[in-house]
Amino acid sequence: MPDLVPVRRALISVSDKTGLPELGRALAARGVEVLSTGGTAAALREAGCTVRDVAEVTGLPEMMDGRVKTLHPAVHGGLLALRDAPAHVEAMEAHGIPAIDLLVVNLYPFEATVAAGAEEAEAVEQIDIGGPAMIRAAAKNHAHVAPVVDVEDYDALLAELDANDGATTLAFRKALALTAFGRTAAYDAAVSGWMAESLGVFAPRRRVMGGRLAQELRYGENPHQRAAFYAETDPAPGVASARLLQGKELSYNNINDTDAAYALAAEFLPADGAACVIVKHANPCGAARAASPLEAYRKARECDPVSAFGGIVALNTTLDAATAQAILELFTEVVIAPAIDDEAQALFAQKPNVRLLKAPGLPNPGAPARAARQVTGGWLVQDADTRLVAPETLKVVTARAPSEAEMRDLAFAWAVAKHVKSNAIVYAKGRATVGIGAGQMSRVDSARIAAEKARAMAEELGLPEPPTVGAAVASDAFFPFADGVEALAAAGATAVIQPGGARRDAEVIAAAEAHGMAMVFTGERHFRH
Repeated sequence: MPDLVPVRRALISVSDKTGLPELGRALAARGVEVLSTGGTAAALREAGCTVRDVAEVTGLPEMMDGRVKTLHPAVHGGLLALRDAPAHVEAMEAHGIPAIDLLVVNLYPFEATVAAGAEEAEAVEQIDIGGPAMIRAAAKNHAHVAPVVDVEDYDALLAELDANDGATTLAFRKALALTAFGRTAAYDAAVSGWMAESLGVFAPRRRVMGGRLAQELRYGENPHQRAAFYAETDPAPGVASARLLQGKELSYNNINDTDAAYALAAEFLPADGAACVIVKHANPCGAARAASPLEAYRKARECDPVSAFGGIVALNTTLDAATAQAILELFTEVVIAPAIDDEAQALFAQKPNVRLLKAPGLPNPGAPARAARQVTGGWLVQDADTRLVAPETLKVVTARAPSEAEMRDLAFAWAVAKHVKSNAIVYAKGRATVGIGAGQMSRVDSARIAAEKARAMAEELGLPEPPTVGAAVASDAFFPFADGVEALAAAGATAVIQPGGARRDAEVIAAAEAHGMAMVFTGERHFRH
């Protein structure tokens, strides 16, 4: 393979015209002949560049509304020909095929079109055929051709030409080929994923997931693990689309925990009041709703101030100065909110190591989504757990129905429990968590740990009794035995919400009755592993 390949001829055909005039003029100044098509050619000519139409090379005009313009041997021969293979060179000379040394192509905006809610016919028209074919041809022949598929690579291309007297190096072309094949793979993944959704096929024979590098991380969960963060083309509001206003780059664990915190914060509509969530190691250690974000933060922190140290704080509403001041009283790794006022941002600027993220809104907690997890040798794919409980589906199974206040706390605790690692037990009072038990092998252990957290909270705040007394409790899955309910009753809980459906439901209900507790069945569980 040759190392240096002079760039004498380029084919440019782009959907995104960003930087195109500058690129065209820069190539012209270096004596590069430019071939182009349609709108790209018009934009280049408008910028003062001399352009040769691809139709002049192929001998055929663009046809079928532009569907066919570059799918021709005169184009693909120029991209695929091996310049050091005599038979290839002879074929080019015999058929008048010009060698193409540089390909600049970005694809029809299929992903953006689908994200905008386009109808099927419009989406289909945005499936690029000629673009991916040319990209793959040039990338395959990177021994002789430089394929550029991203606008952000234009400057690197021009720097490469300047550094090598108008030529590209093999290492540079290989790097471009890697990016090119990744782009076409992600593009095809988007198309096949959209087709599966439009056909209602949950499990297609082959499933591909694509993403764009958002950040190469310092390391993964531990310093000896390499890691990177990839974002979807049009990510929903959240950590992937948030803007880092200050602080160091997010780590692997920061991203994972921030996503967990913001997803739970989004369960609570701002119209119904402020909500604050504090997460540590992917589990909520405090969550609360209140009239103001400051009150919500304080109530969330009171649940477990020890765990809140070094945690992630997420709000469902504007981060104001008063709340910012309170957050800065305790060491915090990351703060994320859908809006941040100027005073709050100025306060955080005094602590530049705190990572402050502004998200472009709240994710829709009930929107259909997919969740994927890699296992050894494969992937597990499922619908994301976006189910929201409807009040009319709840079933009171005890003689005593929950009071209005208990029902509010039950609904709140149930929303939180969905985001706690199973086995999950959540005590709530006044729409604030007062004890959380997470990730235990026994549901009874989770209940006891949550109660112990509440006792620690009482000591910290100087309360006369543990806040579990009179609290509502959520269990993410059913109680297989009555001992779980006995543990809740021993902590002073008065109401419990759980899926139901165990063989011993009658015993469990009887235990609740014996302690005067109200019990509600949801009919569905929320395991989170």
